Amino acid sequence: MVNFLSVILIGMLLLLSGCSMPFSGRYGANGQTKEEFTQYVEGVFRLQNSVTSELMELQESGGSIKNREDLLKAEQSMQEACAPLNEYVSRESDGSSIGLFLRRQVEKTAVDCESAAKQVKQYLSNQ
Repeated sequence: MVNFLSVILIGMLLLLSGCSMPFSGRYGANGQTKEEFTQYVEGVFRLQNSVTSELMELQESGGSIKNREDLLKAEQSMQEACAPLNEYVSRESDGSSIGLFLRRQVEKTAVDCESAAKQVKQYLSNQ
């Protein structure tokens, strides 16, 4: 797990090296510095990964789930919003090439991924 996390962190740093906004030197929807955006994206990935783990544990426990349909819709929205980030991490861990288009997608969707993960986390806290 430590090696995988190291790969992710290194990948995030590499992501940022190719994701500068023209003329501004700012990153992401919030116009952060490179360092701020690196930390932000790492945090979003950890949040989404944590929420996914909680969902898996809940489903494996076989316990009753309140508002199952709403939770499933929120989970699907999270998976869609976080798909570019997850693809990036997967490619990074496999040693596959990561193009500029994917890097830009991660930059553009990080806020949506975070919002979707927080929504699922809210549903989980109400279980």
